[in-house]
Amino acid sequence: MSKFGKGCHLHLIDGSAFIFRAYHALPPLTRKSDGLPIGAVSGFCNMLQRYVDGDHGPDAPTHLAVIFDKGSHTFRNDMYDLYKANREAMPEDLRPQIPLTRQATEAFNIACKELEGYEADDIIATLACQARQAGGRVTIVSSDKDLMQLVGDGVEMLDAMKNKRIDREGVFEKFGVYPERVVDVQALAGDSVDNVPGAPGIGIKTAALLINEFGDLETLLDRAEEIKQPKRRETLIEKRDQIELSKRLVQLDCETPLDFTLEDLELRDPDPDKLMAFLAEMEFRTLTKRIADKLGVEPPVIADTPAPAADEPQAEDIPFDASKYECVRDAAALRKWIDQAYERGWLAVDTETTGLNEMIADLVGISLCIEPGEACYIPLTHRDGASDDLFGSDALAEGQMPLEEALNLLKPVLEDPSILKIGQNMKYDAKIFARYGVDVAPIDDTMLMSYAMHAGEHGHGMDTLSERYLGHTPIPIKPLLGSGKSAITFDKVPIDEATAYAAEDADITLRLWKLFKPQLHRVQVTTVYETLERPLVPVLAEMEMHGIKVDRDVLSRMSNAFAQKMAGLEVEIHELAGETFNVGSPAQLGEILFDKMGLEGGKKGKTGKYSTGADVLEDLATEHELPRRVLDWRQLSKLKSTYTDALQTHINPDTGRVHTSYAITGANTGRLASTDPNLQNIPVRTEEGRRIREAFIAEPGNVLVSLDYSQIELRILAHIADIPALKQAFADGLDIHAMTASEMFDVPLDEMTPEIRRKAKAINFGVIYGISGFGLARNLRIPRAEAQGFIDRYFERFPGIRRYMDDTIAFAKEHGYVQTLFGRKIHTTEINAKGPHAGFARRAAINAPIQGTAADVIRRAMVRMPEAIDGLPAKMLLQVHDELLFEVAEDAVDQTIEIARDVMENAPDPAVKLDVKLTVDAGKGANWAEAH
Repeated sequence: MSKFGKGCHLHLIDGSAFIFRAYHALPPLTRKSDGLPIGAVSGFCNMLQRYVDGDHGPDAPTHLAVIFDKGSHTFRNDMYDLYKANREAMPEDLRPQIPLTRQATEAFNIACKELEGYEADDIIATLACQARQAGGRVTIVSSDKDLMQLVGDGVEMLDAMKNKRIDREGVFEKFGVYPERVVDVQALAGDSVDNVPGAPGIGIKTAALLINEFGDLETLLDRAEEIKQPKRRETLIEKRDQIELSKRLVQLDCETPLDFTLEDLELRDPDPDKLMAFLAEMEFRTLTKRIADKLGVEPPVIADTPAPAADEPQAEDIPFDASKYECVRDAAALRKWIDQAYERGWLAVDTETTGLNEMIADLVGISLCIEPGEACYIPLTHRDGASDDLFGSDALAEGQMPLEEALNLLKPVLEDPSILKIGQNMKYDAKIFARYGVDVAPIDDTMLMSYAMHAGEHGHGMDTLSERYLGHTPIPIKPLLGSGKSAITFDKVPIDEATAYAAEDADITLRLWKLFKPQLHRVQVTTVYETLERPLVPVLAEMEMHGIKVDRDVLSRMSNAFAQKMAGLEVEIHELAGETFNVGSPAQLGEILFDKMGLEGGKKGKTGKYSTGADVLEDLATEHELPRRVLDWRQLSKLKSTYTDALQTHINPDTGRVHTSYAITGANTGRLASTDPNLQNIPVRTEEGRRIREAFIAEPGNVLVSLDYSQIELRILAHIADIPALKQAFADGLDIHAMTASEMFDVPLDEMTPEIRRKAKAINFGVIYGISGFGLARNLRIPRAEAQGFIDRYFERFPGIRRYMDDTIAFAKEHGYVQTLFGRKIHTTEINAKGPHAGFARRAAINAPIQGTAADVIRRAMVRMPEAIDGLPAKMLLQVHDELLFEVAEDAVDQTIEIARDVMENAPDPAVKLDVKLTVDAGKGANWAEAH
């Protein structure tokens, strides 16, 4: 054993980071023989093996250790008993895997270290300091910001997931100070994750400014009275003890009493027998064979495991190498890729275009992928002179396939029912191809697979999925296109750069597909994906491409009318204020309301200005006329800018119609989101909002037909919560809001007043969204105590609702998700959170099964609708919450309504048998307002 010194390079792996990365990157996997959870162990072993075998060049380790936390109580808890008190409990299926990761490290013959009463970060800090003093170099394999205080003088960090090294400049980029002052900044900013209190109201940026100005924390605190900002000065003076405690909490201990030396961490080859025995015990067939081949030994026999084996995320096994991607420039080269697609039976495909609007963007190129690492890019319409000509050039660059020739070759395979086409957000690519006469089918969509499995856990964009599940950061688009006035479109990107970027997209997509496809069944969401997500893609694509006609003149007249009404409101507001001011200025409004008029409830934000958001004005509106008029003015202003003005810019010049785009993954519950423009948020509660729908019209000879589910969420609530009174009311065709009012307020139905019914309606819908007494008071503009009394009586009358809420929250806390009646899983990642997020998380969990089931019902109806109305002169145009809007020939209206209503009312069957019948209201008219 040689002495550690100059020329030695110690690598310290943050074991906890590897474990949690592995746990979240892989599906829940179990050992076949006994059901033991092993997903995190599998990922951990793969990551450890890849790191050890990686090409580190001159940075290769001579010494290596994996450092773990041992227990949750450390000396910092003795300093401050609330330290890390907010940390979420470890997932139950991860707990038994923790000791196995230690065994795995030892099986690889890598030093595995932990120490009772100290954090892994303290052990890493001590080892880093010892190695630096001995003249060696240190690489800390972690992205943990707490470790950045160690960087410098031979110590660097490596974010292995992003393959990004963090040096002194990298620390400055993160904190605004260099490593030696990181602790000072952290002491001020605190840490909500670790529950380090810090200085209230001071974040990282402000902390860095203060430390850079005064030099260090001690000097800053000693001279705090010199700070000009009163609140900041008072905080630093009053909270000095708390800040100094925070520094002790975040300062890593470089004197941790270790029972081993640097020499004990010398890199060692694994013992093949010991390593093979552990891998075989875990039943890691693929990893066992791969390492056995590397070591030149015979792999042990392992009992059969489900396919694919627990440890074979195939997509992770092959490194990304952009230099191996092919640029396809002629028909002969393209035919080879097409032949391979027929051999495999699948083809990942992606398009590059001149913009994000599928209705007007031009096709620039197409990328294909057959197997991980095997991808190509077909440039089609790149323009010449992108870098030299300030104004660009219309001339096509050399070395490209003619667009028509490429599409003629690709059209048969893209339309062949025997070849699966795989994409990420395939709806976009399908619409692009459709505009060029290619009908892409059948498809798989990795974005929708992720959504089916992980709604509520994380986003589903390709970059997010690649980093999370493949450990790879994709080539960013921004450096290629630039930003601001100098930004270019993709057709101006040089072909060699475009090839690396575009082919990588297809490569990532195929890897994600290979990883996700078998997981759908394992996490029991195959039916959700196959019946609710994937078949919706062509339905939405057709709706979006057809669009809806909008009358520009009607919008223009409305804009003028709104402007005049806003001017009238401004006059009233100025009279109420006693002076003129800019109604659109929150700062000026705040001064009028709270300084001049002395209204209560004024709160200033970080900028020193009063908050005048809608919630503030709605509270004030119960007391004074001026905030009521401002709310009216703001509503008109939003209607004008967001709709009557903006909608005119969205009218397609070629079609004369507006083509919204639906985001299938836009909401965790399965509700669709409408964008560019958003047609789902047009207000319907006000006369002005309803009038906007008058601008949406039918073509001559047609009418618009609206079919809208009647109180679908209340019906689903009655079923899920098993509330006999609600079920019977729906069965009897009663006015549900009047019935609720009668039940709650002991008012006979024949004596019901509109005011009492309105209150009951607000409670009906409010309760299923988990509304508080405060929220209901605001909605009804009544005292909070009265509103809370309504809610309390509601639960007394319908105890099943409270039971449903309690059961749903308990299920969410135990499983980490809730489910719709159709099996859609909505993950509730913050259900065990404390503080302000707790109430929101619980309300979201309560509402998700109801709103999600309603979303699933209308999705099922939409999927079945095209076949049902096939042959009729009718087109489905829009989906807005619980409503479907059609454009229908005048002589086919009744037939269309009959067929569409039948599809919608029977959408749940046979998958789900509701105790309450769904009913659909229908209307027709020359415009949307008349039809709704």
